Amino acid sequence: MNNVIHAEECYKIVGACFEVYREKGCGFLEPVFQECLEYELRMQGIPFEPQRVMPLSYKGRPLLQTYRADFLCFGTVIVEIKAVSKLVDEHRAQLLNYLAASNLRLGLLVNFGHHPKLEWERIVR
Repeated sequence: MNNVIHAEECYKIVGACFEVYREKGCGFLEPVFQECLEYELRMQGIPFEPQRVMPLSYKGRPLLQTYRADFLCFGTVIVEIKAVSKLVDEHRAQLLNYLAASNLRLGLLVNFGHHPKLEWERIVR
């Protein structure tokens, strides 16, 4: 029995990210990769919501502040994209907080700014 959560969904999302990296390389700003990935996810038939607004709460009370996930794919996977030289712990902590706030279990941290290859991590809460 496979205990990896959302393995097939993750495989498809990461494949789309690799395609964007193969086509564009690194060196662009994050909004360029955001737009390219939207296009690629659509082309591959992967269900997604870009810039999904997620509510926040404090001690059970809703906050006025919200956060925007770069992508919510398949309704279950948060995809946070970066365009930096390398991923650092602050990026991981950011995604873990997003997962906790949204009550989702899986996030993908994808860095299009790394050279010579795409950098990505599965983050499970």
